[in-house]
Order: sequence, then structure tokens, then C-alpha cells
Amino acid sequence: MKKFLIKTVLYLFLILVALELLVRVLHLYTEDPPRFIDEYEVEKRVPGHNGYAVTGNRNQNFSEFRINEAGFNSFREFNPTKDKFEIALIGDSFIEGFHQDYYDSTGKKIESALKDTVEVYEYGYAGYDLANQMHLINAYQEQFELIDEIIIYLNYESDLNRGEYKPNTQRIAMLRSTVFRIRDNIKLLAYGSKIGIVDPLKKLVTGKAFQDDDSNGYETNEIELPEGKDQEYLDNFKNLVGLYGFDKCKTTILLDSRKTSSSFLAYCRANHIKYIDFAETFENTKSPVTLIYDHHWNDHGRELIAKVVSDYISDLSVNQKKCE
Repeated sequence: MKKFLIKTVLYLFLILVALELLVRVLHLYTEDPPRFIDEYEVEKRVPGHNGYAVTGNRNQNFSEFRINEAGFNSFREFNPTKDKFEIALIGDSFIEGFHQDYYDSTGKKIESALKDTVEVYEYGYAGYDLANQMHLINAYQEQFELIDEIIIYLNYESDLNRGEYKPNTQRIAMLRSTVFRIRDNIKLLAYGSKIGIVDPLKKLVTGKAFQDDDSNGYETNEIELPEGKDQEYLDNFKNLVGLYGFDKCKTTILLDSRKTSSSFLAYCRANHIKYIDFAETFENTKSPVTLIYDHHWNDHGRELIAKVVSDYISDLSVNQKKCE
């Protein structure tokens, strides 16, 4: 019996080592560059990290990222001046773009569409909501004063849940904990976490093992507008604008009107807050605009986003409209 137990433990150990090597060789695990909160209380990535983000259990999406000196995934450094025309593209994981090679990002596509006459700075970070974005602009005020156009991606159903910004120090502390460091260094665990194998263990550790889970994951790309939230979301928007200001002259919201409250859109129009609506562009295309296994934009979706943004910038240049 003793020999049987020893052999079982040994074989199990060897199997785990073999699986660890296999995951590493095939690069089935995803890399998540470390996060931190800087002296301005802006949450972002630690600069200087390069690697590959992997989605799906068979490398269905394998893309390279590059964290620049500003702490964001980008093909360029951010160096705004009065002599150049710069566009700031701000948002969550859709703008961060870990599902696309950093050198073929939405920002790069916008630059190419505009014949490289502009520089696009992508301030994208997974988890950003409008409070994060407004705080970012306010915290880096001197930098944003030099930037000519600011475009904020707004996901209405998730980005207006709060009316003021507070740094998420708890999340940063959790990601730096021993448990997460072990997970990140043992690639088999990182892979298992990504595809959901270790979810039961995580729920047991966090005390959620016996709670009902109504989440449907990414079973659908359709997003239903939250019921009874319109006034709360509008109040949060007004509060953020009151706290941080909103330069209506050079700031534009990027949104999908199919997933945005009509009352919010009406408020924007009534108060001369500009927005770019890509709903019609997405509706008219015959090709999928999101990844098959994920709700993030695929390459075609990013091409369309780049087109609507570049068309908007071109119209501004042609019409030479001035804000009062």
C-alpha cells in the first residue's frame, strides 16, 4: 500500500510537470502585465512590459502587447506638443486592445486612415469606467491640454455605475497577493484559471461555492439595457462632469446607440455634448464585428471603429468648426 501511494504521488507529480511544460511550450497561458496606482491615483500598467495575451483554450486569439512608458498598451510613446495633431482615445479593455497585436491596434488603424497626419494615444485599461476616464484626464491635465481631440469610449450599461472616482486599492493589493503570484508563475494554474478549471476551487476559497451563479459568460454578444437605471446613470454622469469638467470643444463620446439610453442621448444633444455613434456602421456590415468566443471587437470591428473616428476627425478638419 505504501509503495502504491508513493508511486501514485510520483506519477501525479510527473504528469503535472509534463502538463506545465506543455502549457509553456505551446504558450497556452495568457500574460497579464502588472498593474499599479501612480502618484496621481491613476490605475494603469507597470511600464516596460511586453508579452502575449491569449484567449480561448486553444490559442484562439494570440496577440502581442507592449506597455509604454505611460503605462498603457500602445505602439507609440505619448509625447503631445503644440506642433502636432494628437488624438487621445480613452476607454476600457476595448481600447486597451489586448485582443489585437499592439502594432495593429485601433489607434494605428486611425492613423493609417488619416494618412499618418495625426498621432493617436490609446489610454486603454481593462476595467476603466467613466469615473476612471474623467479622473485620468483631470490628473494629467497638462498633458491633455496639449492634445487636440479627446475621444472617450462609453459602454452605457457598465460605465456609469458611480458618480465619483476612488482608486481600487483593494484590487491592486489582491493582484499582488501570494496566491495570485503563485498562479502567475505556475503556468498550468494560469491556464486552468483562464479556461475555468479552477473556478470551483476559487469559489471555495472566496466563500462563493454555495452561491447561485446566474452568469451566462460570453454566451451572447447582446447586451440588454438596465431597467430603472437611466436616472441614476444620468445623475452619475452629471456629477462626474461637475467634479472634473468636460471640455465640449474637443471632447467626444464614442458609443453604440443601440446599447445606450435614448434619454442619455437626448441629454447629450440638448447640452451640446458631442458623440460618435457607430451603431449604424456595425449594423450595415455583413461580417462579424466581435470575436467568436468573446464580446470584444475583432479586427474587422476595429477597422470599422477606426473608420467612424477618422471620418469624424476628417469632418472636423474640413469644416474647421470652432467651439465657443
